[in-house]
Amino acid sequence: MASNATATVSTAEPHKVHSAVTESKVARITLVVIALVFLLLILFLPLAAVFVEAFRKGAGAFFTALQDAETFSAIRLTLIVAGVSVPLNLVFGIAAAWAIAKFEFKGKAFLTTLIDLPFSVSPVISGLVFVLLFGANTWLGQWLSANDIKILFAAPGLILATMFVTFPFVARELIPLMQEQGTQDEEAALSLGASGWQAFWHVTLPNIKWGLLYGVLLCNARAMGEFGAVSVVSGHIRGQTNTMPLQVEILYNEYNFTGAFAVASLLALLALVTLVLKTLLEMRYSAEIAASRRH
Repeated sequence: MASNATATVSTAEPHKVHSAVTESKVARITLVVIALVFLLLILFLPLAAVFVEAFRKGAGAFFTALQDAETFSAIRLTLIVAGVSVPLNLVFGIAAAWAIAKFEFKGKAFLTTLIDLPFSVSPVISGLVFVLLFGANTWLGQWLSANDIKILFAAPGLILATMFVTFPFVARELIPLMQEQGTQDEEAALSLGASGWQAFWHVTLPNIKWGLLYGVLLCNARAMGEFGAVSVVSGHIRGQTNTMPLQVEILYNEYNFTGAFAVASLLALLALVTLVLKTLLEMRYSAEIAASRRH
């Protein structure tokens, strides 16, 4: 008799918990409406306004603005900076995540804190750090000048500043993922005779590739859109050290609204393309992604 009562209680409790956490239809609709209104006001309307302003004078004026020599130089420099900083941060992110997730060593917590440092430091401050490090009044700056090596007000300075503000993205995506997966698969591969490189290439990398892809996309989007740090180290040399965000500011301050919004729309389009590619990959390999998450 007691066992039947216990069984009744045990079967009834899950239903009670389920009903307690299930929202009513009105609550669900209200939450969805609030989310859609927030996205409309904060995301979609400003994004649409950028494209509307870019094409306000027609497609001809839009493409003419993008063909300006200084604007084309800013586009090229932005792609160069992102093309160098993102792969370097990819290598660093994998190495840092591998060390933190797979090994125990002194200073592990300190290393994790250092990785998060750019999230808490203003990009302007990070750019100023490079000015103080490589400036003309410093010993290192004088040595670089004597050897005709340009860091500040040149592409290397922009790359260093961009790397600083973007290097946490890949590592922070991979660290919790690799910690959750543990070391069992790698240990099994090593016990079967695989080398460390083979274990990484054939075991670790396939397990983290979706987190790695997401981290790279975030890193690339931030690299192309970074303003504060590169503004400090660029020197704003027109046609030479201005990236696309800096070019938008210059054109807007000169009341060249068509040109400013044309470059801004191109930046927004690049961000949308990366998101679309990510979505297409997730749709194409959804089953594999779900399997890797279950793993």
